[in-house]
Amino acid sequence: MAQTAELVKTLKAALKSNNLTYADVARQLKMSEANMKRLFVSKRFTLQRLEEICQLMQMELTDLFQLYQESRQRISHLTLEQEKELVKDEKLLLVAVSVRNHLTFKDIISNYLLSEIECIRCLAKLDKLMIIDLLPNNRIKLRIDEDFHWIENGPIENFFEQKIQKHFLKSGFRAELEHRRFMFGLLSDSSIRVLLKKMHNLTKEFADLHRQDAHLPLEKRHNIGFIMAMRPWEFEVFEPLIRSKHKGK
Repeated sequence: MAQTAELVKTLKAALKSNNLTYADVARQLKMSEANMKRLFVSKRFTLQRLEEICQLMQMELTDLFQLYQESRQRISHLTLEQEKELVKDEKLLLVAVSVRNHLTFKDIISNYLLSEIECIRCLAKLDKLMIIDLLPNNRIKLRIDEDFHWIENGPIENFFEQKIQKHFLKSGFRAELEHRRFMFGLLSDSSIRVLLKKMHNLTKEFADLHRQDAHLPLEKRHNIGFIMAMRPWEFEVFEPLIRSKHKGK
């Protein structure tokens, strides 16, 4: 019903932008204004009725769906309150990280010590926080953009610095799929800006690869941490929640 309500909301906005009132639509469709208002309140439109209303605006039905998608813009960063909600509940954060990595509901409960009820609770919370859309049959639609960023010095960054950064760097970076490079030198401001631009482009490429690999089965993907150093890695705070059959991989 949430999606239906948002679609009707999009339809109302389209009518308003075309300077069409309920009375105008009712007259064109040979209905009473009262019945037209009840239709919008009940949100019980047939596809045929939606198409008829779209035609009044010289739109195709697909145009309405496109407007709906555009109205559900993906977010490039979280709010301060959203970040606070995530870091105060480790199970919620685990589910948030999992859906960010395109895991399905089945993937999450199969790989972590979460019951179906606990996972649904977390997904419902993420839906309320507008981080995902929770669809029928526990399907998940991610609303976070692939290149979203954390709030500078915000709750997530502080959580990372306090609980994750040291654990990630506690490695010689010599094993398979691990790599680290540290260089030191004197550079001009212009050269530094060149490197910063390359770093920005590399983060975009990481996001593109993350999106590209999302269709692969979970066993074909690795959790990868990346700070110009890379190695297979799990969040230490999540290790107690990993099902025993996956430990040691």
